[in-house]
Amino acid sequence: MRYPKLLACLLFLLPLPVLAQAPKTGSAGHKAPLHDTGPAWAFATSDIPVDPDFRFGRLANGMRYILRHNATPAGTGVVRLDIEAGSLDEASEERGLAHFLEHMAFNGSRRVPEGQMIPLLERNGLAFGADTNASTSFKRTTYKLDLPRNDMTLLDTALMLMRETAGELTIAPAAVERERGVILSEMRDRNTYEFRNTLDSLHFLYPAARFTQRFAIGTRETIEAATAQRLRGLYERTYVPANTTLVVVGDFDVNALEAAVIRHFNDWSGPAPSPQPGAGPVAPKDSGRTDIHLDPSLSERVTLARNLPWHEEPDSIAQRQANLLRLVGYNIVNRRLQRLARQAEPPFRGAGFGTGDAFEAARTTRLVIDTVDGGWRKGLTAAVAEYRRALEQGFSEAEVAEQVADIRAALTQGARSAETRSNKALASAALNLVTEETVPSTPQSALERFTAFEPRITPEAALAAIRNEAAPLVDPLIRFEGRKPPEGGEDALRAAFEAANDDPIIAVRTAKTERFAYTDFGTPGRVVEDRRETHLGIRELRFANGVMLNLHRSDLEKDKVRVQVSIDGGTRLDTRDDPLATELVSYMPWGGLGAHSRDDLDTILAGKTLGFELRNTGNAFVSRAQTTTADLELQLELIAALITDPGYRPEGEVQYRQAIATYFAQLRATPASALQADLGRILSGGDPRFSLQPPARYSQLSYAKLKAAIEGRLAQGAIEIALVGDFNEDTAIALVARTFGALPAREQAFGTYAGKPLRPFTAERTPHIIHHDGPADQALLRLTWPTRDDSDPIDVQRLELLEKVVRVRLTDTLREELGKTYSPGASSTLSRYWKGYGTFAISASVDVKDVAATRTAIRKVLEKLRSEPVSPDIVRRARQPMLEGLDNALKTNTGWMALVDHAQSEAERIERYLNARKRLAALTGADVQEMARRYLDPAAAVDVTVLPKDNATAES
Repeated sequence: MRYPKLLACLLFLLPLPVLAQAPKTGSAGHKAPLHDTGPAWAFATSDIPVDPDFRFGRLANGMRYILRHNATPAGTGVVRLDIEAGSLDEASEERGLAHFLEHMAFNGSRRVPEGQMIPLLERNGLAFGADTNASTSFKRTTYKLDLPRNDMTLLDTALMLMRETAGELTIAPAAVERERGVILSEMRDRNTYEFRNTLDSLHFLYPAARFTQRFAIGTRETIEAATAQRLRGLYERTYVPANTTLVVVGDFDVNALEAAVIRHFNDWSGPAPSPQPGAGPVAPKDSGRTDIHLDPSLSERVTLARNLPWHEEPDSIAQRQANLLRLVGYNIVNRRLQRLARQAEPPFRGAGFGTGDAFEAARTTRLVIDTVDGGWRKGLTAAVAEYRRALEQGFSEAEVAEQVADIRAALTQGARSAETRSNKALASAALNLVTEETVPSTPQSALERFTAFEPRITPEAALAAIRNEAAPLVDPLIRFEGRKPPEGGEDALRAAFEAANDDPIIAVRTAKTERFAYTDFGTPGRVVEDRRETHLGIRELRFANGVMLNLHRSDLEKDKVRVQVSIDGGTRLDTRDDPLATELVSYMPWGGLGAHSRDDLDTILAGKTLGFELRNTGNAFVSRAQTTTADLELQLELIAALITDPGYRPEGEVQYRQAIATYFAQLRATPASALQADLGRILSGGDPRFSLQPPARYSQLSYAKLKAAIEGRLAQGAIEIALVGDFNEDTAIALVARTFGALPAREQAFGTYAGKPLRPFTAERTPHIIHHDGPADQALLRLTWPTRDDSDPIDVQRLELLEKVVRVRLTDTLREELGKTYSPGASSTLSRYWKGYGTFAISASVDVKDVAATRTAIRKVLEKLRSEPVSPDIVRRARQPMLEGLDNALKTNTGWMALVDHAQSEAERIERYLNARKRLAALTGADVQEMARRYLDPAAAVDVTVLPKDNATAES
């Protein structure tokens, strides 16, 4: 059983033997303005046929572009500007400046004054962060705009901003000084135990490599020393046309789009780019070294690694065939390791084996083993044995067949849904041509090539492929990470590996594959109600047993069906006496089914696109999945089986206990995790239903206790099913009739839980201080106010608009003006199920020394909101992205599901959606001010400060 995300990598990693003539630059039948200098397109020398619906071009200045018309979602588009320069291009004194430059792109250019780029985009409906973003990596810097409309005026604005970014940044000294604090804030926030562990790991594996000294965030010394002059030097050296590719995909006429690109970028000029420094060196013969890295928050892990020289493999049919065989081989080894981890008494928590590039400096083979504290020896021994067994004894036909079935299913679905690929997916494919030199072929051609090559995917071929690629783990580099050192230290680690490597290998018999046991749920149910909702056309049915079914057939995603099954229950079953009654619900799938273990299901259901989960929400247990039209029947059977015959096998409890032990070990590792641990208790006044319990309470949980708490709900609770996607309505109704419709009678409606204690909000307003175990300069402020439930749709939108206004004001003040925090936040959360309960919260991650100043700045923002009318411009900046979101909500199946999922039990959602745009457009700054006055009195907030453990009080 695999999930659709496999498809993305397959379309590019898989190759197949169908030769085609690569089109010339400026394909798709259009003559683009070409320039022959600069890097060649990868398809020019590849035998893989490129997707002809992309248009490729190069301007006379050397800048490349890739354009495509696409209408998923309709009336929208995406713009990507890729600069082939990143932190590897920095000199020693410039470390962090490529990322600094990325920030400066939002801080002033020839046509856009400092501080006006984000407001300009917000006024046009692009939310900062969600639709407007950028990233810097070792090798490149990428700017991203997601356009909510396809009008040419907005496109012209987007291209103008990208052109300004590419060559017209002002990089004013005052703006550099203001942005420095934001970057230092981001650096502070990134200084986590995971980041420090990553740095240590890479320094160990690649001690002489340049890239380990070029993380994009840089160093405090170089950021503090950064000047406008130094930034401009890097900018003019790296932001040049020949380093740049523009990608635009969306609902635009490609000829008009190309003309606009030429108009904006044809006058750009710049020097030839400097060659990017290499990422290495990495010594292939490096071996025999051992490292131990300790941190109180780290789970135990052992890594065995060896490096090989990197060798270029241009994208071709032969290369993709080799990659496919390697994929099958590595997946089989990892499937075996997964099977061991899922035992009732597993030797390790998880393990993985594979080989990958370290840029163009090396190829690294790793065997990674995650264990419980103190379990490293047992885990290492078992993982090494399984790795050796696979590479020495090979694979079975059944193992290869399981992997091939998954690959075939993903490629088949990709071909069937090719017409409705999203703008973002196609833009990603286009960028892969630039960043990875991977030719974007059509999903149909990928499937055809796979079909032709499939007979050659044999156990022998897959084994030979990974034997040929993987570095033998002989005298490997060994790295240990964890909370406490391994007994015996480095010598014990290496001795344990050598012993495991010398143990005799025992052959293991492959288990016989079973058939799925859940195909008969009784007499199919009878439909007793069938109506179509008036406004949106959602079909609403009820079966004789009480099961509700809501349908919306959609062509937005070809051959895809989204499924949601909700069963009355959820966290409202938790009580003050038993606050963890439903805690294990999300781990039910790990216990498998009565007839099949979770691991068996992966083999039985290989080649199918299915979801297998159960979530715990406020009023329901919810299973969500995305499947295909052909697999819809099996998907419904699988969820029905989970509800009617959960396996409650002990291996699921083991998975939970391992996870909860890790959670508590990391509980106070960061300010955010420490806040999460204590906030529920603080806000609820200690109500155990909303408070973290002692660790022992969690370790004592069992499936037996869970079953006693929820079996009545699973057997009798109301069920509402939603299907959205590409299906035949009558067929879907028949499938639900023979699965859920065949179950014994259910309750007719979801419970109101009247009489249950309400969710409290503390009356205490004394400031709270929480301590974390992270770096001494990290602090977090959180202010929370009680508001209301979501029963009034107008107040819901008023508070949502207030949230967006507060976020705009905080970003303008704390980030842009003061440089105190990287990402201030605001949120309004109104409960649908807890009457009278809702919260409004503001948070800011800051330096410890800035706690008092930040609190004062937040108070000033709130006081201004409460005392002065909010300007029309601020309202527009906050509201326009919300309006665009409403306009585009039903252009995706995800948006439809938000209305279909409870179309019968919560029918008012549809009315709210239909009136939301009109209500939102009518709101004014006075409405926002009224909400701020009503709820956001600074003195009424629950004030929580998270400080380092050695800091007793906040600065006052």
